[in-house]
Amino acid sequence: MPTERIRVIIADDQPLIRHGLGFIIKVQQDMEWCGEAGNGHEAVTLALKERPDIVLMDVQMPEQDGIEATRELKRLLPDAKVIILTTFDLEEYVYEGIRAGAAGYLLKDADPDELLNSIRAAHRGEAIYRTSAAAKMISEALQMSAAAQGKKDALSNLPDPLTDRELEVLQEMAYGLKNEDIAARLHISESTVKTHVHRILQKIGAEDRTQAVVLAIRNRWVD
Repeated sequence: MPTERIRVIIADDQPLIRHGLGFIIKVQQDMEWCGEAGNGHEAVTLALKERPDIVLMDVQMPEQDGIEATRELKRLLPDAKVIILTTFDLEEYVYEGIRAGAAGYLLKDADPDELLNSIRAAHRGEAIYRTSAAAKMISEALQMSAAAQGKKDALSNLPDPLTDRELEVLQEMAYGLKNEDIAARLHISESTVKTHVHRILQKIGAEDRTQAVVLAIRNRWVD
């Protein structure tokens, strides 16, 4: 029984980028190329038709930019994972991408293996913010989002508040760390991390890690 392939589309206003990425995707045994769009409106229309697992979304496009398209797409197709794929290494784009519901942020100069691994990771529900530049921007964005209000006050609104350890795990999740990396940083076992992640998702009503990170940033549960 063959494994179900990851369905991928791309939105980018540069045909060369679209065709190049399309070629890379098409030769992967675990992926299926489902089409391309030249702007945000086309991306949303195509996604509604093809129901992809992953959308690679450029930021600066005519008619509708990638941030607005991501916001609309996540409203209409909440299960689709969007990876912002752009030339611009800007904190503003990272922050707005997260607020729009993107699963990650990747620069166009990433090598093919990094792109493919990011697609697979996003499909598994992981947040894709692993480059040093993105980590720095995420750190700054998180600090800005938390500055207006203390996280203790924000967390008090939860029906079942997070424990201190669960909050620590959520903080590491917000930086895009895998379970094994969180375990190493907090000096606990990977199975314990998995248990904490499961409890966090239950308590805050998130379906996956990406949604948990978005909720944490929006509600200022993390520094």
